[in-house]
Parts: sequence; C-alpha cells; structure tokens
Amino acid sequence: MQKPRKRFLLYTIRMSWAARRQFIIVSIIGAVVVGIIAVTLIATLYHAPSCMDNKQNQGEEGIDCGGPCSHLCTPSVAAPSVRFVRQLTPVQGRTDVIAYIDNVNASAAMKGAKFTITLYGPDNIVVAKKDGTVDLPPKSTVPVFVPDFYSGFQTVARAFITFDDSSFTWYRYSDMRPVLSTSNVALSGDAAPRLTADISNPTALSLFRIPVVATVFDANNNAIAASATVLEEIPPMGSAPAVFTWNAPFPAAPAREEVIPLVPLP
Repeated sequence: MQKPRKRFLLYTIRMSWAARRQFIIVSIIGAVVVGIIAVTLIATLYHAPSCMDNKQNQGEEGIDCGGPCSHLCTPSVAAPSVRFVRQLTPVQGRTDVIAYIDNVNASAAMKGAKFTITLYGPDNIVVAKKDGTVDLPPKSTVPVFVPDFYSGFQTVARAFITFDDSSFTWYRYSDMRPVLSTSNVALSGDAAPRLTADISNPTALSLFRIPVVATVFDANNNAIAASATVLEEIPPMGSAPAVFTWNAPFPAAPAREEVIPLVPLP
C-alpha cells in the first residue's frame, strides 16, 4: 500500500512544479504584453509638455510663453511706443510718412509687428490708409519710412499709427547683431539737398542689402524730410557710402540729421 501512495505523492509534486512553471511562464508573457500595451498607449496618448502644446504647463507664465519658452508673454513685455509719426510733402501732390518706433525692452525682440498708418484731413476725414510690418530689435529705435504714401492734392493735417496687438509675438533675444556706426554725415545744397554718410561694418563678414534711413529735423526737433536707401554690400571691417537726395528745398531750415542703418533680425 505504500508504493501507490508514494507514487501519488510524487505525481502530485511533479504536477505542482509543472503548474508553477506554467504559471511563471504565463506571468512573464502577460507582463511583457502588458508592458508593450502600456508603452504603446503612452506613446499614443501621452505628449510631453512643450512650448507648442497650447497648454500652460512646465512652469510657463502663460499658454506656451514665458518660463522655459523662448516666446514671451505679451503682458510681461513693454509694448512698442511711437516716438513720433509725421507726414512730409517733398514735392507738391506727394505725401511721405516717417515714424520712429521705440522698443525699450532690453532682451525682447519681435518680428513682423503689424501696424496701420492713417492720414487725416483737416475735417478728420481719412485721406489714406496703409498697413505694414516692422521688426523690433531689443533696446532700439526703428525708423519706418513710407515714400509716396499718398498721391493727390487733398490736404493732410496729421498722421497716426496704430499697432495690431494680436500680431505681437515677443521672444527672448540677446542682441548679438553687429552694431553699425555712422560717420562723416554731411548735408549740402539748398535747392536740391544732398545728404551723405559712411556706414561702417565692424565684423569680419560682409553684410548685404542693409537698409538705411535718413531723417532731417528742424530747430524744434520736428522731422522735415526723410529718405531711404539700401547698401548692397558693406565689406568686412570696412565702410560703404550712403547717399540721400531731394529734388526740392526743405520746408524749414535743417538743424540736425540722423542716419540709421537697419540690421535685420535673424
């Protein structure tokens, strides 16, 4: 009677070990399957926080702005300000516009800020209106010159500029643009004024197609004339001449001139 019982116990032990081994194998396979499913779901459904996910997360000050993002939240940045905007009549029947835009932020820049310039007559009727864009480097004054803004003989009493705040996208920028210097500014001629200046490039690389704006002011600091040109190339460690001309006398005696080269934002 002992032998059958011993065989039964041995069979039971063997069966228990086989069942445990099967359970272990099934458990391992199940864990692998669950792991694969979890990884697939995470990859499919989970998106790591970023500066383009339309959510305020990862320490951002607003939705996708501030904190670790390069874009800055508009409320935390000083808005651009208009130093002046003035209509000019270099010849009868033509109106130009010159404006100075200030960006007082030391490390915030903006590309393509949209603006609208409107000319009004003496009766506050709109004479002409045009849209444009301007780049604003950090800590800068940017002249906006629009030649031949209006052609016609309707009297223009004032000019006004407004910005489209919805177009503002400020971003952090350490201003590493080359600082171009202006020298040898000279104004000559009365009947057909001519303004010349040298624009110097302190870098070891050539600079191409650099816009330059010249503005002439009277003794009351009012802009009385403006013009613009583009320097096709300024050689490395060298300079290029900028020349501005007008076909008619200025409406007032010139007191000073400003020549501002505009280095584009990258």
